[in-house]
Amino acid sequence: MTFDDDMPPYDGPTDDQRDSRAGKFKREPSQAAKLVDLASQRYRLFMGTDARPYAVSLNGPNTALPLRGGRAGVRAALAKAYADAYRGQVPSQTALADALTVLEGQAADAPPEPVHLRIARHGAGVVVDLGTPDGACVLATPTGWEWRPVSPVLFRRTGLTSPLPDPERGKDGLVLLRELVNADESAFRLLVGWLVAALIPDIPHPVLAFKGEQGTGKSTAAKMAVNLVDPSPAPLRSMPRDVKSWAVTASASWVICLDNVSTIAPWLSDTLCKAVTGDGLVDRALYSDDDVTVLSFRRALAMTSIDTGTLAGDLSERLLTVELQPIPRERRRPDAEVIDAYDQARPVILGALLDLLCDVLAELPSLTLGELPRMADFARVLGALDKARGWSTLDTYTHASETVAADLLDGEPFGRAVVDYVEARGQWSGTVGDLLAAIPTPDPRPQRWPKGNPQAGSQLKRLAPVFRTLGIQFDDTQRSPDRRRARLYTLTAETAREPPSAPSGPSADQRDQGRPVDGGTAGAVRAPSHAVRATTGADSADGAPDSTPVPLSAPRTSVDQGEHQSSDGTDRPDSAAHPVSGDDQSQGLPTMPCPTCGERSSYAREHGHCFKCLRIRRVA
Repeated sequence: MTFDDDMPPYDGPTDDQRDSRAGKFKREPSQAAKLVDLASQRYRLFMGTDARPYAVSLNGPNTALPLRGGRAGVRAALAKAYADAYRGQVPSQTALADALTVLEGQAADAPPEPVHLRIARHGAGVVVDLGTPDGACVLATPTGWEWRPVSPVLFRRTGLTSPLPDPERGKDGLVLLRELVNADESAFRLLVGWLVAALIPDIPHPVLAFKGEQGTGKSTAAKMAVNLVDPSPAPLRSMPRDVKSWAVTASASWVICLDNVSTIAPWLSDTLCKAVTGDGLVDRALYSDDDVTVLSFRRALAMTSIDTGTLAGDLSERLLTVELQPIPRERRRPDAEVIDAYDQARPVILGALLDLLCDVLAELPSLTLGELPRMADFARVLGALDKARGWSTLDTYTHASETVAADLLDGEPFGRAVVDYVEARGQWSGTVGDLLAAIPTPDPRPQRWPKGNPQAGSQLKRLAPVFRTLGIQFDDTQRSPDRRRARLYTLTAETAREPPSAPSGPSADQRDQGRPVDGGTAGAVRAPSHAVRATTGADSADGAPDSTPVPLSAPRTSVDQGEHQSSDGTDRPDSAAHPVSGDDQSQGLPTMPCPTCGERSSYAREHGHCFKCLRIRRVA
């Protein structure tokens, strides 16, 4: 091939040639680019405060759709939008993955926003997500509640989110619920208090435990309670296998109920406690070596059980037990009939709970309680509920906590021995080794009896809240003055504290016949179970414990006619006996008339009633 020298040099294609080639070889946007364009037209992208990317429809409900995830997220909705826009074409999985990666980067540029699950705070009120496709909600404030078509806060949905019915206003909602729950009145009111507290998102909630023998309707009551607050396709769930499976399940529901709990492993006990106050799980992110994913949550928990066995002290303090009564055969109903009655009553029951929630929100800001138990926020909810309804759920809850503490010691032989030893002496102080030497080891040794000082010290520290609930003050802040600097424990029994109930007469059991007063002699006798300890003004002034038992049946005379024993087992003269009532004037102590019987005594001045009337009120 030859070239003519007279030919002009080649300067490339002309403009017309370029335009022709551009039109011939122009490519359409990729599927990923089309998906990104569709998403920008339909969604607002942002990053949640939980470090997850979300999208909210610009022309739909105020519901946050996760960019990561399956059918409940943006991925499925975006694939459908692509098929609708491009005449049934289906985007490839690679295109979807590439598009979602770009969208996640765009979401990271937006400021983070909180995303809630089922319940959320909104100013002084509470928003309840009804879980319907249209995004409707209920806003409850101190002045009342109302249905709203659009939520003022962002909610997310999961595969465990089922819709709530539209609540209805009616005065018989609690009456309908009372007919469906097989419990006495005090237990039913505690259940109502828990349901109202479960509608408040930013407080710790106690673990609701439905207990009772077989056939008492525990599972049915638990299903109804869960479906009133956070309905789910699986309202009752089995025990989790490990922490990771628990965290994944718990992060997808506001209310979690474990069914047929027989024993609670130590790891699950700790996990439940953390879920009450706030828990989180950090795990390695998928397809990465150094990235992490975080699941953080605080939940309302429930369980059903015949008997959970011995519970850890921290879990028992977070437990709210509702005992269900046996159902007589003539009152049993078919399951389908109960479910139908519940479904018909649920809108009215939900409306009644929302009415109570509004009353509680109105009372909480001005509510003042003298003392608070471990679950202080829940106790304030009960206090506000009592003030609004005239109930006494807070007293019931407090007494139930004392009962749980006493039951806890049944599985702690060392703790029970410590309580008996301190109550007999009034006060004890020393090292843990001194305590082990003073309390004889049972034969045979119980399995949970400490084998050495470290185990005993750990049990004392763990049982300290239980000791305080039972009226024994616990202090371990001091150290011995010698070079060992050993930790010193001081346990002091509240001698003026009376047990919640007492038998009608002395027990014939040998265990009730005597408890060593001085810790040494087996013949020393303690007060029988029907006697309590009284404290005079002089005792309270000098802080010395009074270990003299005073029988309940002591007559109101100027001199106590009961026989008393000193710590060495000898009788003391009656003049040394402490007054019960009516004899304080002869002692020169300031007195006050009892508002029930009119008897004047110093005990009435200190406690509001004379000793006998106060005792009768407490037993009742």
